[in-house]
Amino acid sequence: MTEIPNALVTGASRGVGRGVAISLSEAGFRVFATGRSIHNSSLPESVIRLRCDHLNDDDTAAVFRRIESDTGRPDVLVNSAWGGYERMVESGSFTWPLPFWEQPGHRWTSMMDAGVRAAFVNSTRAATMMLRRHSGLIVNVSFWAARKYIGNTIYGIAKAATDRMTADMAHELKPHGVTVVSLYPGLVRTEAVMQAAEGGWLDLSNSESPEFSGRVIAALARDPALAEHSGKVLVGASVAAALGVKDTDGSQPLPLTLESV
Repeated sequence: MTEIPNALVTGASRGVGRGVAISLSEAGFRVFATGRSIHNSSLPESVIRLRCDHLNDDDTAAVFRRIESDTGRPDVLVNSAWGGYERMVESGSFTWPLPFWEQPGHRWTSMMDAGVRAAFVNSTRAATMMLRRHSGLIVNVSFWAARKYIGNTIYGIAKAATDRMTADMAHELKPHGVTVVSLYPGLVRTEAVMQAAEGGWLDLSNSESPEFSGRVIAALARDPALAEHSGKVLVGASVAAALGVKDTDGSQPLPLTLESV
């Protein structure tokens, strides 16, 4: 009997994380999904929902104890927890693009603590369990802001830190058979993006469903050449084209580039 692979997807209450959880479940993974409002999220019944605030290390520890108790380990960890798109408008003002000296303090917490630090803590616990089997995949959801100014300074810091974390974790895990990658989605039709599109602010002609990244991750996890990608930044649409992955509507989204993003 073929063993069912286990996946943990953080930040799966909505957006990219929710889409990844759905696609991995459809691809035959046993999926554990976390989020502060995970029990209110629309997910397949097969997905195991674990309420977790990844700013709280005790919450995170409880998640991994549950996974270890149920299955022994995660085969795939997708770090998608991210509060950086919350409270973009405050008191009627769009604070997202403010210069760093005018940024509200909560934005650092939501990007660096709920994003980068949470991914580090999750990866630490997952790697410890993956080492036992000398295999595993850690995916850090990142974006082009690591390489190009997009939006605000804190955003760039968070994404650059994520990519550096990926590279250095991969270096240390290389002898142990565990792969770590940063994955760049394109323009994803999340709830927030669709609201903006309704106002005519966005062109969705080359957009991706939230499930698309999950399809890419499922294919990547099963790719015999997976280890060759460790430490790299992967553009989701490029990986999809190489591995024959299509979006939910059968389309093949075009990869964003540094110039086009």
